[in-house]
Amino acid sequence: MSGLTTAQVDQFEEDGYLLVEQLISPTEVLDPLITEYEGVLDRLATALHAKGRIAATYSDRSFSDRFTRIEQETNETNAQFFDFSLPQGGVRHDTPLWLGPAVFRALTYQPLLDAVESIIGSEIYSNPVQHVRIKSPERLGARDEMTGRTKMGATNWHQDNGVLLPVADESHILTAWFSLNDAGVEHGCLQVIPRSHRDGLLEHCPAGPGGLEIPERVASREAAIPLPTRRGDVILLTMKTMHSSLSNVSDEIRWSFDLRYNPIGQETGRGAFPGFVARSHQHPETELRSPEEWAELWYRARADLAAINYDLPFNRWSADADVCA
Repeated sequence: MSGLTTAQVDQFEEDGYLLVEQLISPTEVLDPLITEYEGVLDRLATALHAKGRIAATYSDRSFSDRFTRIEQETNETNAQFFDFSLPQGGVRHDTPLWLGPAVFRALTYQPLLDAVESIIGSEIYSNPVQHVRIKSPERLGARDEMTGRTKMGATNWHQDNGVLLPVADESHILTAWFSLNDAGVEHGCLQVIPRSHRDGLLEHCPAGPGGLEIPERVASREAAIPLPTRRGDVILLTMKTMHSSLSNVSDEIRWSFDLRYNPIGQETGRGAFPGFVARSHQHPETELRSPEEWAELWYRARADLAAINYDLPFNRWSADADVCA
């Protein structure tokens, strides 16, 4: 295991985040992901065109242009067709998921797990709170017909601990965020507030399409810094580090993976969703190595949740709280 240096671990613990340059190989990990998702987009375009929802399949366009054009015509983000996690409610037997082998290889990429091990130890569980996020330029993206607000824009200031159930408050959950294309300030890169993890879990309020938000009266944003990334860079965050994203004001999509890991045996915060053992030095026989078995875990969870009409919130916050007034 190479992993992080002592200085990098010290910086992570001090600041609550760490930008690790070129941790992920674009050719080994990112390019295969893009190829898989090109197939997902092609199938979606074909289906939407057959239903008359888009004027053409736009197969001659780049992924970014094609995705954005389809979003414009459908006025939908179409996010669930690309995601490898289920929505928080309304799960149906046919709720779309993409659980391809390239996604599984990204989750279990050994240099990434080496870095994770440097922080949480060698017994690593892949936490199911995970997403791919494809954000079109905000001026071109889908909009709510009632409010005119973008459906997938800048992410509000929050802590990852805040989007989990209280049962995971004592877990040591690490976020690993990376972009499939360069994510500059103009693309809507992440921004963080260094050392904000020292303040513990802060109150959040429901806040529309940008997700839960920590109100400014609870925590200032003055110390925020942007973290632009290149393909292959990874941002590591504690579960209590305040972060958000900027608006995508570029001419192309911002495309990123948001993964989480915790020590084996600790609560994930979404127990209805399936995680798996990604690495175990103590019991290597328990590691999941098959992308097909991983996909089946999610298909079974989808069937089980659809059967019981599972529709419970995954957070503990209320818009009626005094701080949200």
